[in-house]
Amino acid sequence: MPEQWLDYIRQFLVSLDETILVYFLFVNSFYALNLVTAAWEMWRQTHHIRGAGRRTILSSRVAPTISILAPAHNEAPTITESVRSLLTLYYPSLEVVVINDGSKDETVAVLIKNFDLFPVHTVYSQRVHTKPVKTLYRSRRHGNLVVVDKENGGKADALNVGINFASGDLVCAIDADTLIEPDSLLRMVRPFLIGDDVVAAGGGIRAVNDSVAKGGRIVEIHAPRNYYAGIQVVEYLRAFQFGRLGLNRLGGNMIISGAFGLFRRDAVLAASGYAHDTVGEDMELVVRLRRQGYETDGPRQAEFIPDPTAWTEVPESKDVLGRQRDRWHRGLVDVLWRHRCMFFNPRYGGMGMIVYPYFFFVEFLAPIMETLGLIGLVIGLAVGLLNLSFAIFFFLVAYGYGLLLSVFTLLLEELSFHRHESMRDRLTLLKWALLENLGYRQMSVVWRLNGLKKYLNGNTQWGAMTRKGFSTTSTPTPPTPAAKSP
Repeated sequence: MPEQWLDYIRQFLVSLDETILVYFLFVNSFYALNLVTAAWEMWRQTHHIRGAGRRTILSSRVAPTISILAPAHNEAPTITESVRSLLTLYYPSLEVVVINDGSKDETVAVLIKNFDLFPVHTVYSQRVHTKPVKTLYRSRRHGNLVVVDKENGGKADALNVGINFASGDLVCAIDADTLIEPDSLLRMVRPFLIGDDVVAAGGGIRAVNDSVAKGGRIVEIHAPRNYYAGIQVVEYLRAFQFGRLGLNRLGGNMIISGAFGLFRRDAVLAASGYAHDTVGEDMELVVRLRRQGYETDGPRQAEFIPDPTAWTEVPESKDVLGRQRDRWHRGLVDVLWRHRCMFFNPRYGGMGMIVYPYFFFVEFLAPIMETLGLIGLVIGLAVGLLNLSFAIFFFLVAYGYGLLLSVFTLLLEELSFHRHESMRDRLTLLKWALLENLGYRQMSVVWRLNGLKKYLNGNTQWGAMTRKGFSTTSTPTPPTPAAKSP
């Protein structure tokens, strides 16, 4: 190869790694800014909002009615605890709608047995088109419990059935394997009471793995011992407690977790419900609702409220977790493409000028840029174009900065909510934060790139998600082979 071409290759590799380095500096600096805004928002929530007006709401006759929508597909191991949790929530006017989406296990039989269900005549207004409903059940024990048995159509279709059957002013979309803390709805409804501009609100999601649930409640909180579940605890804290909380001050959120979100029912109906042709239906609905608000001068804000908490079982195996992250990234790419008109568009306020670009440059591009950076770094070191000091600086910026933010997130969590009381659990979470960059993060990059590839190939499959159910004993689950660091 001519020397001139070798010079071009050397120059390209050096420029590539320098560009990736600048990218990581930008990304982590934005994370730092987000952490500062999250800390301010947390202080505001803690000192001025937390607890305010909850007793008034609980005793109020004019509080907005809430319908909880719980789609269920093959959820027999966890459905009983989840429904019990929903039925005992503290809220003055609450309806629980469970939608069985063509389960092939004993989900319906378990519900009939444990809640004394009986079939009733199915009459409802199908304002959003869905798959056919087979049977409508009500409970002899709980007058506010409705169970809808329908043909399988996917989570979005099940939620749309729930919206058709719901009678509440607000609808709360959750996953059927989720346990909600008793006063969470009292906390979640507050933004809707103090402002007419809020169209959606989301609460925090925490991993229930190795914690103990009894009677639909979390009675003991433990840090997971499983490698994959443990690192997800750190991920969730970082994503919710400073990621989404910080975005409240920077233009609002574009995503509310499908496991726990509260929406104006009239706005959801006006938007024709959840989209069927995406695997990111929760994010897509939030973006469409906010976009609809900007375009029609209606409610447009989506807020994250840090203290309402839903507990969910996170994957403990590499294969199941990989399918989940693959699907999440496909959903992200799909939503960004559908609503690309918002990119740096001042018509959509902070969402168009800050939040959408953040999701594009950080969430979407991150796995691509990280892969290019690592490949360029390895090649550059192998052929002597980059020195060791540059490589060390690269890793400190790419991974050390992120680790520092994770540690600060754990500190913020400890100062604000103090969920993990034992020193052992705190040290366990610190261990997972340290191990996250050693194998797990690289696997996550591969999963997300695979999701991008599948999206480009038109793959819209969800992939199988297996669950073991909630623990009801105080003995922590012993580590599995997956608990070892790869």
